[in-house]
Amino acid sequence: MAEATLRLSRAWSGNAVSGFASGQSERWNIALDGRVVGTIAYRETVEVASAPEHHTLRLGQGRHLSPDRSFDVAEDKVVNFRCHGPRFWPQMLAAQVKPDLWITLHRA
Repeated sequence: MAEATLRLSRAWSGNAVSGFASGQSERWNIALDGRVVGTIAYRETVEVASAPEHHTLRLGQGRHLSPDRSFDVAEDKVVNFRCHGPRFWPQMLAAQVKPDLWITLHRA
């Protein structure tokens, strides 16, 4: 059976000025196509095997969520994403109203 790989790295999150660390102790669920396939901790890199096709990725725990990110991955290829929690207070404040702003998720 053909496989592809999703590699996800979770970077530092927090505000360097205040020293506030946003959710460093939380493990975030990794949902691929709406199904939880693992978790990721602070400063961790996780690899998830997947079928080579179109997927939707979302991270989160409770009210701390990322927006959905769609991507395509080909057979025997690796797709890389980076994620982190809010780094500045405006993002933290906005996430109180729109929870999927808490986690930033970028294709690397």
